[in-house]
Amino acid sequence: MSTLIDLENTYYMQVARRQPIVLVEGKGSYIWDENGKEYIDFTAGWAVDTLGHCHPDLVKAIEEQANKLIQTSNQFFTVPQIQLAQILIDNSCLDRVFFSNSGAEANEGAVKLSRKYGKLHRNGAYEVITALNSFHGRTLTMAAATGQPHYQEQWQPLAPGFINVPYNDIEVIKNATSELTCAVMLEPIQGEGGVNVPSLNYLKEVREWCTKNNLVMVLDEVQTGIGRLGSLFGYENYGVEPDVITLAKGLGGGVPIGAFLSKEKFSVLSPGDHGSTYGGNPLACAAAHAVVRHVIQNNLMSNVSKVGKQLKEGLESFIDKYEIINEVRGVGLLLALEFKKDISAQVVSLSNEEGLLLNPVRPNAIRFMPPLTITSEEIDIGLNRLDQALTKIVSL
Repeated sequence: MSTLIDLENTYYMQVARRQPIVLVEGKGSYIWDENGKEYIDFTAGWAVDTLGHCHPDLVKAIEEQANKLIQTSNQFFTVPQIQLAQILIDNSCLDRVFFSNSGAEANEGAVKLSRKYGKLHRNGAYEVITALNSFHGRTLTMAAATGQPHYQEQWQPLAPGFINVPYNDIEVIKNATSELTCAVMLEPIQGEGGVNVPSLNYLKEVREWCTKNNLVMVLDEVQTGIGRLGSLFGYENYGVEPDVITLAKGLGGGVPIGAFLSKEKFSVLSPGDHGSTYGGNPLACAAAHAVVRHVIQNNLMSNVSKVGKQLKEGLESFIDKYEIINEVRGVGLLLALEFKKDISAQVVSLSNEEGLLLNPVRPNAIRFMPPLTITSEEIDIGLNRLDQALTKIVSL
């Protein structure tokens, strides 16, 4: 075992289920460990490395900004923050933005905004309806929003004000709505919950219900935003305009940043209501601006649609070949392969041996979220390596 892994075991809090690999260098869709072994990276930092590893545009933006200004407080204006705000708003259906440091922080901000809206326009309403199997972050408040018991059991009593209901069912949202409800917060596709895809009409029905009842419709686009589904924002896939969205992960391409965006009507936060020391700092905003600009100017959404279809069809071809596979689901470059048994950890381990990095999102499912820049040839290489791993699994 690596000496570095031994050191980690000695000094680091043991809160992560790590795979026994020390990664040291990456380029595009490839990454290398401390022993020089090469891998195709189908995890991309959990849907973070939008442009792959160390993309020249991102590296250049970070280097140039680091030589100018890394951090100042939000007491002052900075150029990268304003540029990033402009490109996001100009290319979305939203009107205002606030920058944070992570997806959890972005979701916290969206909930604060929603609660203030409820206080002002829904007679003090404060409850937020969220979905079972959702994931909105690991802060205490977002643990209550996240509808998964294993993220909640250790932290009782949970923060009040959240109602968890089944996903993809408009009737349970209607039944859960009361005079205390201020918002409905959902993921367009549930990522960490297992890549659960809703029916085409679900978000439209939610949109109609929120409009009818003056509720804030919040879409958590931390994982689906910035091109991952084949559109710049996931809501575009479903023909709706939310009132608020949250972003993180792919926004910075590897540099930590989050954001929540709102329609003008719902932009109710006043000076002092919210803030962040590091949120929207020049370095993170310069990096994010480079990522978003590259995605838009190079129409990476088109590549996502093309190679996403190729990856999905390749995974579906394994269904007839391997009886252990139950189904393939997902959109664009957010896909999952579900097995009939709880073997995802084994599949991931054997894929590592073949030079492919995957995420065991559920005991019986693995998640695919490669960089948006991945090529058709790299998709084929990854599929071939997965094929070799599955062959080993069925022979055990």
